[in-house]
Amino acid sequence: MASLHTLANSFPGWMFFCCCCCLPLLLTSSLPLKGAPSAHHACRLRKIHFQQPYIRNRTYTLAKTASASDKDTDNRLIGQQLFVNIRENNRCYMMKRVVELVVKDVLLTEIKSQYPHVEEVAQFLASLTSELSSCQFSGKRDHIENNLEQMKNKMEQLGENGKTKAIGELDLLFDYMENACTDAPKKGGNKKKN
Repeated sequence: MASLHTLANSFPGWMFFCCCCCLPLLLTSSLPLKGAPSAHHACRLRKIHFQQPYIRNRTYTLAKTASASDKDTDNRLIGQQLFVNIRENNRCYMMKRVVELVVKDVLLTEIKSQYPHVEEVAQFLASLTSELSSCQFSGKRDHIENNLEQMKNKMEQLGENGKTKAIGELDLLFDYMENACTDAPKKGGNKKKN
């Protein structure tokens, strides 16, 4: 086997030396240290979570089924109002909290027996929030809590139909979560007809 000195004296040898010895050092030096805080990555999900046709279809079908039973076309639970006074870097945290609320207070209640695929969708959404467990807000928390409280209050005011509405808007929840928590948000608005 040729020595490093001999390899480094020829161009192909020099390239081999650089690729095998220098490149790994350069790559690893640019990576964050293990255990070092990374707020950006803590509030990010991989786009692949949202590109799985099976769970996307289950979520959208469930939303469509519940939406047909929704008697209230004037109110919206999931929408841009969730982001009022919320900084861009806190939007994923906000959506994590909304998803936790919907899973706990809607999908895992007695209403789950009324719709197909609820448990699968709840499990998927819970796995996303679990992956975002290190995602924290930055700055003041007041606006986040206020917007969540408004959503909860509106759902309670609507009574049983509040849960139906929340399930009917799971497609919006899916899209808002994707836009807020992935590095490459989808272009265009999240529009849904009432």
